[in-house]
Amino acid sequence: MSEWYLAEAPAPDEEHRQRAQQHQDNLTKPKGSLGRLEDVAIQLAALQGTSTPRVNKPLIAVFAGDHGVTAEGVSAYPQTVTAEMVRNFASGGAAISVLARSMGVPFQVVNAGTVYAIEDLDNVLDRRVAAGTQNMCVTEAMTLEQCLEAFIVGRDIIDEAGDINLFIGGEMGIGNSTAAAALAVAHTRLSANAMVGRGTGISDQGMAKKAAVVTRAMSRHLPHMKNGVETLRRIGGFEINALAGAYIRAAQKGIAVLVDGYICSAAAMSAVKINPSIRPWLFFSHCGAEPGHSRLLNKMDAVPLLELDLRLGEGSGAALALPIMNAACLLHNEMASFEQAGVSRGND
Repeated sequence: MSEWYLAEAPAPDEEHRQRAQQHQDNLTKPKGSLGRLEDVAIQLAALQGTSTPRVNKPLIAVFAGDHGVTAEGVSAYPQTVTAEMVRNFASGGAAISVLARSMGVPFQVVNAGTVYAIEDLDNVLDRRVAAGTQNMCVTEAMTLEQCLEAFIVGRDIIDEAGDINLFIGGEMGIGNSTAAAALAVAHTRLSANAMVGRGTGISDQGMAKKAAVVTRAMSRHLPHMKNGVETLRRIGGFEINALAGAYIRAAQKGIAVLVDGYICSAAAMSAVKINPSIRPWLFFSHCGAEPGHSRLLNKMDAVPLLELDLRLGEGSGAALALPIMNAACLLHNEMASFEQAGVSRGND
């Protein structure tokens, strides 16, 4: 199996970055007055190699998978909920379903590895690698073959997507905030207590148990985490690994990525560890309520667009940030310059 995930992504076009900056400075506003919106437009212009950056062809894909670590009692919900939520996505009742529908964004669900098989459903792709991962406190979460197969699940979603210029990935998996916390510990070397949050809504006692579970898993696996692939194999999840594969492939194909919350950020950092060239293609939608999220974003020098105390996942935070990215492009492309508008310049 070829190591496709190591192929470098295109580098940003610095000439177009400079042109975009000059263009922003010549629009009818004080320099820098649109703040982060200017940064988004300029970065997109450099990535897309154009004077008119756009994110008008997005795709939202939610990856689902189950985690063996739920045997340790780390979630407030049983594993059956993962498959039940996939059905909810398909029927249009989940938050991300509502958001995608309201914005007219193409939306699909990918079953990367639920414990329970799911019947054929509209808009749900069955790409199950296995019936959930193993318990990372006892053994590796998956085999190397399964790890690479999960990458390919994500890669193929991008390859099959057609003409898109922005990818939003979401996730669903009971127990995956524990896996994300373990990945965050692996990538930052901070304590489990710093990275564990309430996830689906566990109590203080549950959080203490969750931190202890992550600590046990890290004591078992950390000495053997020689690279990003091995880290994901040992403590990742099928949906998390599929996200990492999708992020890598999107960047390789020149498609910008809008990263969702804590679990997606853990997948994104894992992807960057595997292939650092993809980092410029990643935009970060929000900083969620999980305490480890802000620390993970800081490690990646990522400045999120929103902060709404979200901890739902599903791609919901990224969907909420999509109109902001679109507005950044519209302002860059359609505002008048001082010369066009006949407006006098101020003193620089």
